[in-house]
Amino acid sequence: MSETVPALEYRISARYGAKPILHDVAGRIAPGEIVALVGLSGAGKSTLALALPRLLHYRGGTVSGSIRLAGRELTGLGEREMRSIRGRLIGYVPQSPAAALNERLRVRTLLDETWRAHTAARAPENFYAQLLESVQLPRDPDFLNRRAGELSTGQGQRLLIALAIMHQPPVLLADEPTSALDAITQAAVLRLFGELNRRQGTAMLFISHDLLSVASIGHRVEILHEGRIVESGPPEAIFRNPQHAFTKELVGALPRPEW
Repeated sequence: MSETVPALEYRISARYGAKPILHDVAGRIAPGEIVALVGLSGAGKSTLALALPRLLHYRGGTVSGSIRLAGRELTGLGEREMRSIRGRLIGYVPQSPAAALNERLRVRTLLDETWRAHTAARAPENFYAQLLESVQLPRDPDFLNRRAGELSTGQGQRLLIALAIMHQPPVLLADEPTSALDAITQAAVLRLFGELNRRQGTAMLFISHDLLSVASIGHRVEILHEGRIVESGPPEAIFRNPQHAFTKELVGALPRPEW
């Protein structure tokens, strides 16, 4: 029996000018799998999140190596072809609604623009309403008419998720999507990603600095330290028996209840 083709597989290095950021980082995500990638600030998490959908050059970075999406090599593809892939086959959720959304545009306009990126026909009736409802946002016309700058941070983050999953890409990259949220909203967004995975079978790379939160949804946890993956395994193995010195330090720093 042949092995299942990974939803996403990569081995890359990345740099900004002469400064190396990622050093031969290798990863493999199976269809329907959630991999939680954890690292401190400066470890290279956002660089990886931008490198995989071939967006790093917009930030002045360069990438070498291999990125394969369902067995298809992405490195070497032209920008026009990559635009047909982003959003349709691989979704990307950035960490900051304030930075990613044009605050002057209305929610309906943002939805329209994302829909038209891959589909010439108009969206089916009630499609936007159902999409918004799927990410726990209001489906009424008043919300569609609100400007992005009028949304709360939690609403903006859910809207970014809605835009990323609109075309039901089989792979989703989420770059610290809960970092700017309060604890209650953070928990709700984490549950939302888990529901998307169960409902649609979406493979995910969920990137965070918070080991404790992502372990609740990750089927596997990878530790990124100084631009290298230093450990990978099921959450229970990472928590109970960390192997690398940095992972031991990270697990040791987790808060322990005193009651």
